[in-house]
Amino acid sequence: MTATLKSVAVRQVPAARPARLARTLRVGANLAGAAGAALFLRAGLEHFLTTHSVIGAGFVAAQLWVVIAFLARRAPSAVTTRARDWLLAVGGSFGGVLLRPSGLHLTVGVTVGALLQGAGLLLSAAAFVALGRSFGFSAADRRLKTSGPYRVVRHPLYAAYVLLELGYLAQSLSLSNAAVVAVVISCDIGRALAEERLLEESSSYDGYRARVPWRLVPGLW
Repeated sequence: MTATLKSVAVRQVPAARPARLARTLRVGANLAGAAGAALFLRAGLEHFLTTHSVIGAGFVAAQLWVVIAFLARRAPSAVTTRARDWLLAVGGSFGGVLLRPSGLHLTVGVTVGALLQGAGLLLSAAAFVALGRSFGFSAADRRLKTSGPYRVVRHPLYAAYVLLELGYLAQSLSLSNAAVVAVVISCDIGRALAEERLLEESSSYDGYRARVPWRLVPGLW
């Protein structure tokens, strides 16, 4: 009897290791994401304390939410193991750090940029509320969300990022900023496609995709 129990215990230890490893990696990824978002939060706070702009306050609030979301988000039932998907997530999330407030600052560009950034912040706030603890970084399944802006497009958070990046470019027009924005938007498009590839394994996603045919821009894509 004792020998049998020992045998069962020995067999259970190796089986528990993958679960512990997955949890350790998940916690590490959450802490790394929160740390990266905290850097953006610090930069945004310094900018707000200098300019006292409404847009700056919105950026601070958004980044504070992202820091908290990384620490409190729901564990995924499935997550991508493709290195390419993780690289796209890094580029889309942190590529904006390469943007610089240089180049042309045309009056019309500053105005249009402020409008785009304001719209992006409002859209991101609505997406954050709809996501709740299902906020993600790389392609993963953290429960399908279909409320709020997710009734209009399937990836409203990435759409918000596009508006924010284009708004920055409009205010600080330069070739280097245009190149950064092009790369970051390409990464966000790749992230959307990677998420859809993973979620296609869920039967509920087919129905959602039929109800909401657009990914980022209604009537376009």
